[in-house]
Amino acid sequence: MSKVFDVAVVGATGVVGEAMLQILSERRFPAGKVHALASERSVGKSVAFGKKMLKVQDLAGFDFSKVQIGLFSAGASVSGEYAPKAAAAGCVVVDNTSRFRQQDDIPLVVPEVNPEKIAGYTAAGIIANPNCSTIQMVVALKPIYDAVGIRRINVATYQAVSGAGRSAVEELARQTAALLNGKPLDLKGPAKQIAFNAVPHIDVFQENRYTREEMKMVWETRKILADENIAVNPTAVRIAAFFGHSEAVHIETERKISASEVCELLRKAPGVKLIDGTETGQYPTAVTDSSGNDPVFVGRVREDISHPRGINLWVVSDNIRKGAALNSVQIAEILAKKYL
Repeated sequence: MSKVFDVAVVGATGVVGEAMLQILSERRFPAGKVHALASERSVGKSVAFGKKMLKVQDLAGFDFSKVQIGLFSAGASVSGEYAPKAAAAGCVVVDNTSRFRQQDDIPLVVPEVNPEKIAGYTAAGIIANPNCSTIQMVVALKPIYDAVGIRRINVATYQAVSGAGRSAVEELARQTAALLNGKPLDLKGPAKQIAFNAVPHIDVFQENRYTREEMKMVWETRKILADENIAVNPTAVRIAAFFGHSEAVHIETERKISASEVCELLRKAPGVKLIDGTETGQYPTAVTDSSGNDPVFVGRVREDISHPRGINLWVVSDNIRKGAALNSVQIAEILAKKYL
């Protein structure tokens, strides 16, 4: 009989938590009992796990010694309070928030890039899941980095509102409906309209005038690739899309590589699907290709006409699946198979 693992999903009523439960079922994770946890106000609600419906339990009163794996996606403050408690009870936590990503004794893992780091979970009992925009970028860049090295990354992201949670999805729907019906928007505070717009502000501004979302891409890329010398220059933009992040990525490599060689690497890369033509539609987009799907899609691969060792790529991925829930479940799969 194969071994099974009892699992707790923290933040089970959120967009990512629901996706975690869906993906655990889709991929037939060897789960015994699955517990759906959330705050007290969600207790008693039902969430889907395959063909079953699970009753939501109160996170505050849950005994984590009953489970071997905890998938957390309920916000950094919640993880800060409950993940160490879960780890102390013997549950290995895979945390999808920003709370532990920069902590030295906690591995930051993308399974297609640095799966060997999962072994470091024993230091704190916690594994961190990177930011969604970082995940899709490093999955696409890893084979190039291994082949010729990367000196510098310039990236502009175009991120769906679901990255900010269910309330942001609902707000985009509300604004869009109002505008299409000729009604004025009732916007409170200084935030910009998101419907039919692009807003260059995700998370809070830092002293260097970059946002925290942008700095996450700097810090996390260096940690995941184990390369403190790689330069990363990001601009993160929220756009009026519900699901799927897009990125225009320009890299400067250590040694020259052609666009055709890059394409050959990407065709063989785990977790990547290359769509790289020059006819109309022969390129991936977040809505038509990545939304609801697992791969990181790459297209528009070309040599930079302004730099002798430059390569440009267009990278799209479902931010809720590969950018969050799927990456967490993939980590849990490796944990279950190799370490627990």
